[in-house]
Amino acid sequence: MSFSGNVLAENSSLEQGTAAAESIMARMTSIDFWMGAPLRILLILTIGGILHILVRVVIRHVADSIARGTRSRIVASEDKKGLLAKRWSSDTSLASARQAQRAHTVGSVLRSVSAIMIWTVTIVMVIAELGFNIAPVIASAGVVGVALSFGAQSLVKDFLSGIFIVAEDQLGIGDWVNLGDTEGEVEAVGLRTTQVRDVQGTLWHVRNGEILRVGNSSQGWARIVIDLPIPYEADIDEMADFLVKSTQEAIELPGIKGNVSGQPQYLGVQSVTGESVILRLTVTTAPSEQFAVGRKLRAELKKAMDKQGIRIPLAQQSVIHSQVHGNGSVASASTTPQKFTDASAFDKK
Repeated sequence: MSFSGNVLAENSSLEQGTAAAESIMARMTSIDFWMGAPLRILLILTIGGILHILVRVVIRHVADSIARGTRSRIVASEDKKGLLAKRWSSDTSLASARQAQRAHTVGSVLRSVSAIMIWTVTIVMVIAELGFNIAPVIASAGVVGVALSFGAQSLVKDFLSGIFIVAEDQLGIGDWVNLGDTEGEVEAVGLRTTQVRDVQGTLWHVRNGEILRVGNSSQGWARIVIDLPIPYEADIDEMADFLVKSTQEAIELPGIKGNVSGQPQYLGVQSVTGESVILRLTVTTAPSEQFAVGRKLRAELKKAMDKQGIRIPLAQQSVIHSQVHGNGSVASASTTPQKFTDASAFDKK
């Protein structure tokens, strides 16, 4: 009796397994099954892939359009005879290099962020279609995200600022910039930090999130401002003519001519004191060349003034001479040096 009972139980189990298998096969071969979860999973994966491709195409066009906004340097071009002419054009090689750098940086960041977001949402939706409860996972991810946002908010700020700095072409490698507390030449531009080397050779690593303003001396063109003090009694018109003429002669010298655009502009009297009158003159140069050209122009103006016997007026000074006598008394005298002026330096011979 027990043997026959075991046989019946085994036959019943076998029949149940066979029925379950047939039920599964029937469900898998039926249209309703494939029109259910598998079809939805396939659609989710397909839509995710198509969306990823479309976003990559859009990002590529956006990165290219941003890169086309590069402000290229303006340099003096050469004429057909190989001589430097007063004609200015864009440095296409530098513009192309900066365009490639900006497009690569902006595009790579946007592609990475978009891919992470799209496929994360896709995988979560697929897991939900498989019947798993993803509510605890989403809640845990939300808590972790809030904690990370508080702990890494400065890092996120640095990355966002770096993206906008690169996208807006605020600075680039080789530019001379002023970042507030740091001034120098940019050696590297990253999404988190910018490396600037100052005139003393110190390399500064500046966080992009801490950059509140950028003064770029290497975009488009630059300007030299020359303030020249002259004696109070000198003739302003004659001194202005001398200043402009000497500067025009200086900008034709080798090493200066190729980096100067146009003619010097005399702006007039900048300030008046009891000792001197300060005249202001400006010269437009190629970007980043205003420092070297300015030093050369001031040296040439000094030489021209020496040839004409012109001296920059001294400031009012008082010199106190003291002498201790034998009885311990102290005698003092105050003298004021006389200012040197040579009114005949501008007389026409």
